[in-house]
Amino acid sequence: MYVEIDQNSGFCFGVVRAISKAESALRELGGEVYSLGDIVHNRMEVQRLESLGLRTVTHEAMPSLQGRDLFIRAHGEPPTTFQCAEELGINVIDATCPVVAQLQRKVVAAYEKMQAVQGQVVILGKRGHAEVVGLTGQVQDKAIVVEREADLEQIDFSRPIFFLSQTTQSVALFWSLAERMKERIKSADMLTVDDTICRRVSNREKALSEFAARFDVVVFVCGKKSSNGKVLFDVCHKANARSYNIEEETELQAEWFEGCHSVGICGATSTPAWLMERVANYIKERFVG
Repeated sequence: MYVEIDQNSGFCFGVVRAISKAESALRELGGEVYSLGDIVHNRMEVQRLESLGLRTVTHEAMPSLQGRDLFIRAHGEPPTTFQCAEELGINVIDATCPVVAQLQRKVVAAYEKMQAVQGQVVILGKRGHAEVVGLTGQVQDKAIVVEREADLEQIDFSRPIFFLSQTTQSVALFWSLAERMKERIKSADMLTVDDTICRRVSNREKALSEFAARFDVVVFVCGKKSSNGKVLFDVCHKANARSYNIEEETELQAEWFEGCHSVGICGATSTPAWLMERVANYIKERFVG
């Protein structure tokens, strides 16, 4: 059985930057560093960093962190988080992805523009996702979040609309919803569409589809909390019906590989390379032959 790891899978720029910052902080500070939420949506990588001294905390724990070091992950945070940290005397290590930070500024500018014309800011994103919470928090949660076409019922199509997206959403879904809005809005010039999806992520879709189609079986590795992982696994499954989504190697099942001569291993932008390698080795040791 031939087993190959997709060289285009794994951490995106923002995640690499955040993890590098966390590792540097842990080395330099020589003690515990607290991460506000999971630093990356991958349980295995979180556990690795916890072994080095990173501690994951919630917003509710912030009052107990006075004088401590608090890590802001790549997803970013709303302004209220930074204000709270300053009031509590918490040292913030900000690892917000530059692409996300730019989008946060765009949301603010869009909101100001819509305020002037009694319009609405609409964001394609997963409700409750850390990045989306950070985006809506830029405008005091006065933005409409949509996940699918049915959610467009929240929008008042008699008023102007400024449409943006969470950075890791599907490009196809974004433009499909934009077309539905264009059909329903009173006048085309009342709709502003800004495709803010990160191309370092979205450009993987075509390559991943081609990769998945080459193998008898595809094993897609990602954390259960990964929004990007759900999008990319769907890409794999459309290209290859024998695609399976796992978080770690112990979830692999022998029957998946029956009659199989080739296996492709790939993952989300939050999947570490070392984990895909571990999955590949497990398959070779347990299922080859």
